[in-house]
Amino acid sequence: MGIQPCPECGAEIRVDARFVVWCAACDWNIDATPQEEPNQLERARRALARRHGEKLLAEVMDGQNLHARRDAPSVLAYAIALAVHGVTLALAMGGIWCLLSGRGGGAIVFGVILLVMAWGFRPRAPRLPADALVLHRADAPELYALVDQVAQVVGTRGVDLIWVDAGINASVMSYGLRGRRLLTLGLPLWESLTPQQRIALLGHELGHYSNGDTRHGLVVATAYRTLTTWHYSFAPTARPSAVEMVVNVVYVVPRLLVLGLLSLLDHLTLRATQRAEYLADREAARAASTEAAVGLMDRLLIMDSAAVALRREVNGAALTGSYAARKADAGSDDLWKRLAAHMASVPEYEYERQRRVGARAGHSVDSTHPPTHLRRTCLLAGPPMPAAVVTDGDREQRIAAELAGVRIKVARRIVREGFDG
Repeated sequence: MGIQPCPECGAEIRVDARFVVWCAACDWNIDATPQEEPNQLERARRALARRHGEKLLAEVMDGQNLHARRDAPSVLAYAIALAVHGVTLALAMGGIWCLLSGRGGGAIVFGVILLVMAWGFRPRAPRLPADALVLHRADAPELYALVDQVAQVVGTRGVDLIWVDAGINASVMSYGLRGRRLLTLGLPLWESLTPQQRIALLGHELGHYSNGDTRHGLVVATAYRTLTTWHYSFAPTARPSAVEMVVNVVYVVPRLLVLGLLSLLDHLTLRATQRAEYLADREAARAASTEAAVGLMDRLLIMDSAAVALRREVNGAALTGSYAARKADAGSDDLWKRLAAHMASVPEYEYERQRRVGARAGHSVDSTHPPTHLRRTCLLAGPPMPAAVVTDGDREQRIAAELAGVRIKVARRIVREGFDG
């Protein structure tokens, strides 16, 4: 690390070859990514997004309209979702009626077609990959106990299954007719966080259940997937024959209708989803403290650096050949230790640069997350909250022991198959 003068204002700049060189005094080179000049329509879209975003932030900070399921757009989204499922049910009932009506072979054929369509358009629960690394309660009782403890603090129940993968992310979803809950933990993200930041992460994800995030609900989520299936079914055939050209023309109208429904459902749930992010941040602060929740946001800002570090590991393994793969098989904890050390070494001015870049980028019309600088503002505006859930060294070691097997497996996958997160 060194120091050089800023070419714009002459102020001293701290230089670390791993990160963008920029000036905190005048913002020289703060965003090294080339940016296209927005056209008039894009400027109007950004202005609209900014007004809506600032209004939503004011509502959340004032405690207004916090229940996402009760506002008009969310109610309409549920109505559309129920109508989508109603179409599937109508196809199934129509098929059964045709089969049982006793009207001959034509009705039976038509009934079978309707039942096949209903089966194809049925609400689908997400499927885990065949090689998914799943932890059941018996596999990780201490981790599940921590999740349950955080869930109790944020006012919901725990999860039924934990899936560990190689992504730099975490998420929750409902699946199955009984609304079972799946928590996905990206191990690179988990290993990059401090113990309290991990609790904040769990509080944020579980907070989506306690605060009525419409998109995480089973009804809307499955309807969205059903509409996606419809849209795929009506997709035009490439290089069509004469008959297929006619079918493509017939499919134009239903395909546009389905696309319109998808866009409408997306638009109706967007504001509720952004509101839910603010509320989930509050739950993260309740569970782990305001300091940990803000620290989690800052850490998420620099996750690109974690991705670079992991790609460096992959490239190093490729250069040194099979020896690196054998080393990864024998002691994959080394990868996670190097990743944690790298994240701990990120200088504060890189965090500040990312915060300023995010503030400059501002609002996005179609983003499900509010800008990070506004989320930080919302958390820091009130009195700081203490941690309701804390951990100690012994508990951390027990959880690490439960994750030891998947840590090795995920590390092997990253080194052998590459990292694209």
